[in-house]
Amino acid sequence: MAALHPPICDFGAAASDFSLPGVDGKHWTLADCRGPRGLLVMFICNHCPYVQAVITRIIRDCRELAELGIGSVAIMSNDSAAYPADSFANMQRWSQELAFPFPYLLDADQSVARAYGAVCTPDFFGYNADLKLQYRGRLDASGMQPAAADARRDLFLALRDIAAHGRGPETQQPSIGCSIKWRKV
Repeated sequence: MAALHPPICDFGAAASDFSLPGVDGKHWTLADCRGPRGLLVMFICNHCPYVQAVITRIIRDCRELAELGIGSVAIMSNDSAAYPADSFANMQRWSQELAFPFPYLLDADQSVARAYGAVCTPDFFGYNADLKLQYRGRLDASGMQPAAADARRDLFLALRDIAAHGRGPETQQPSIGCSIKWRKV
């Protein structure tokens, strides 16, 4: 497992539209997921130890961001044939077990991950109300470790600012995670 760091924010880049199946049986689009003040697009998966280490904090932050008018969506783009832990059935199970407060969507052909330039799980993209990119950084400094009680909540604070002012912080720390498992062609 090699840890990857995605590139830093390309301020103002437009969010790419999508239409993907969710674990809840619905099809979701970009417009369905956005909140009145912005959108957090997350690329996650079930099997990644980085995601597993922070998923409860992701859930907490997404619940609090919803109160600020920020919608959230999680997209799973891994090759689930090669990584069965990331199968749609396992996505459904995990989402239900943890009561995800956001849609969890399957990007089976990996086109959405490619459109966003996602490189790892977790990979976070924070958009303002105009769906212009304002944050591409880490959840917090913990990586795969438990977060200290006073750990700075980088993602939450950035999205809170985006909800209030439409701009993300100028200085951002990249996320860290496992590579997206691309299908071999």
